[in-house]
Amino acid sequence: MKQSLQLRMGQHLAMTPQLQQAIKLLQLSSMDLQQEIQQALDSNMMLEVAEEDNTGIPSVDLPVVPPVTADLEYRELRDMDAPADIPGELPVDVTWDELYDTLPAAPSGAAGLDTDDFASQRSSGETLHDQLNWQMEMARFSDRDYAIATTLIDSINEDGYLSVSLDDIQQGLSLQIPSLDSDEIRAVLHRIQSFEPPGIGAVDLADCLHIQLAQLPNSTPGKRHALELVDHHLDLLAKRDLTSLKAQLGLEDDELGRVIALVRSLEPKPGRLIASEDAQYITPDVYVVRQGARWTVKLNPEISPKLRVNPVYSGLVKRADNSTDNTTMKNHLQEARWFIKSLQSRNETLLKVARSIVDRQQDFLDAGEMAMKPLVLRDIAEEVGMHESTISRVTTQKYLHTPNGIFEFKYFFSSHVSTQDGGECSATAIKAYLKEIIGGEDARNPLSDDAIAKIFQGRGINVARRTIAKYREAMNISPSIERKQLF
Repeated sequence: MKQSLQLRMGQHLAMTPQLQQAIKLLQLSSMDLQQEIQQALDSNMMLEVAEEDNTGIPSVDLPVVPPVTADLEYRELRDMDAPADIPGELPVDVTWDELYDTLPAAPSGAAGLDTDDFASQRSSGETLHDQLNWQMEMARFSDRDYAIATTLIDSINEDGYLSVSLDDIQQGLSLQIPSLDSDEIRAVLHRIQSFEPPGIGAVDLADCLHIQLAQLPNSTPGKRHALELVDHHLDLLAKRDLTSLKAQLGLEDDELGRVIALVRSLEPKPGRLIASEDAQYITPDVYVVRQGARWTVKLNPEISPKLRVNPVYSGLVKRADNSTDNTTMKNHLQEARWFIKSLQSRNETLLKVARSIVDRQQDFLDAGEMAMKPLVLRDIAEEVGMHESTISRVTTQKYLHTPNGIFEFKYFFSSHVSTQDGGECSATAIKAYLKEIIGGEDARNPLSDDAIAKIFQGRGINVARRTIAKYREAMNISPSIERKQLF
């Protein structure tokens, strides 16, 4: 093939660094944005946090907490260029305080000091293993039993069940503990099963329920038959075979109902009663407040600090030379201006989208989920004059603080179904209606999906049976056959 040169002209979209930075800031969450701002402050000498709020961004009237003043004694520093009066040789046992006067230490609880670290003051929640180990330390175990108990507790999973068989535990401890038999392990396990919460350390569901029933007083009505049920007939209860249960236990309907109610009152996963996770806090990006008869939005001033260009360093850039230092400061100045402009653009876009959403969902703020109107990204994009992809970036991991709770922007977008009068009903409102209908049904005769669809048609909403089933499964609601209560 012969090689040749060809000249072609064409157009293509090129994203400038400024546009790339603006898009990057736009899709960041509030936590990621704070990290990005801190990184920019650390790397750019021209950027600094403004002490006064001159950006014109509306703020939220929040209660002001007066700062706690620390009783610190300030002294004028001596000339740093003066020679220090430090002896040439110091005794080994001398301390710094014996040579110079030092300021008193600031109280650890003083507010407004940079030494305060809220993250370090947060204590993590107590886990199941922490609680079991504490109870083990409080109990009296011999050194031999202590080693067995430690291994057993380490083998308990988050649900509270023993995840390893006793034979495997015996095999693993045989090298550490000589002449160890299975009866000794069972004896230690029996002591652990007496710990809180009830049912801990069980090998299966039947064992877990048995442990909880055994700890109840003997005067508990139906305890004896409940123990027999969980030990031998738990499969019949799972199959809802009441006829066989009555025959096996020799009980009538009323007595069997009390026994089943007692079994249902037990906890099938005792570990979740203690297992706790650190609370995940959400910082809203926008607040919704009422002004007169309508709801309006205000940007949360805490999501990002107010930045400005350092006037001292920017004044040094006025030099006309082409030195390397001056060129570096010019580049930092330009980057700082781009960053501040991109940050302001992000805030303005966030306010536009939030204002458009709130204007369309005024009824939701007044009446709740049942008044949610159908909304898609295209509706907001056409109103604010942006592309749908931009609206998608703005509404991802951005949160709106409303009187009904804190919701992600995407929560307000949902599909719709038609109504008999020619209107539309959002999927969120349908789920709210569905939850209300199922919550008010007869537990002994629950409504089927077809019956629920007819109730919606009676309210003027055309919803098919398969749509009801789809929404019900999305809400983790069981079908009617499983919602039915026997007693």
